Amino acid sequence: MPQLKIAVLGAGPGLGASVARRFLEEGYAATLVSRRGFTVEGAVARKADLTDPAQIRDVIDDVDVLYFGPAVMTPIVPLPSAGPDDVRRSLEVLLLPAVTAVQAALDRNVRAILLPGGLSGLHPMPMLGSLAPASAALRMYALTLHDALEERGVYVGVLTIGGLIARGDIHAMVTAQHEGEPLETLDPDAIADAAWQMVAARTPAEHISSTLQPNGADRMADESLSG
Repeated sequence: MPQLKIAVLGAGPGLGASVARRFLEEGYAATLVSRRGFTVEGAVARKADLTDPAQIRDVIDDVDVLYFGPAVMTPIVPLPSAGPDDVRRSLEVLLLPAVTAVQAALDRNVRAILLPGGLSGLHPMPMLGSLAPASAALRMYALTLHDALEERGVYVGVLTIGGLIARGDIHAMVTAQHEGEPLETLDPDAIADAAWQMVAARTPAEHISSTLQPNGADRMADESLSG
C-alpha cells in the first residue's frame, strides 16, 4: 500500500511542526512548506511565499492530507474605521490563499483538508478589527466545504484557535515584548493530536482550542495560527 502523505503549508516551530510530527508518528510522509524552509526530522522542506497563488499551486503535489495555516501578517484597523480596502486586504491574506490551496489540492484528489482559523470567526472580538470578518469568512468557508464535499469522500475540518500557541514564532515575538510576564499558552501538540483525530475519524467539522474569553480585553490576538 502506498505511503500516505501530508503537506503542511505555513510550517513553523509551533503548530505546524507539531502537526507534521503527529502525522509522521502515524506513518505519513510529510512535506513542510514555508518562506524559510523550516522542517522537522523525517520531513521534507520546501520554500514558498504562500501569499502568491502560483507558488501555492506549485508546492501542492499529490497528497492525502492538506494542512494550510500560514501566519497572518496584516495591519489591524478598528472595524468602525475600516473601509472596503482594509477588509479586502484581510480577505486577500487570510481567505483567498486558503481557497487557492483547497482548489489545488482538490484537483490532486486530496482526501482531507485542515484549515486553522481564529476565535474571531466564532465570536465577536472587536480588538481584531478588520481581521475579524476575514476570520469569520474562512471558518464558514471551511464548514460549508465540510458539508459540500462529504459525498465526494473528502473530509474538511476547521481548527478554531483562540490564544497564543507555545513554541511558535509569534509566541517568541510576544514573549520578547512582555519579558518576565506570565503568558497563558496553548499546547501545539494537543492541537495537533486533535487534528489527527479529526482526520482519522473524519469528524467533527470543527475543533476549538482557546484560552481567551470572547468578550474579554485580552491583548493577545487569536490569529497566531502556525507559529
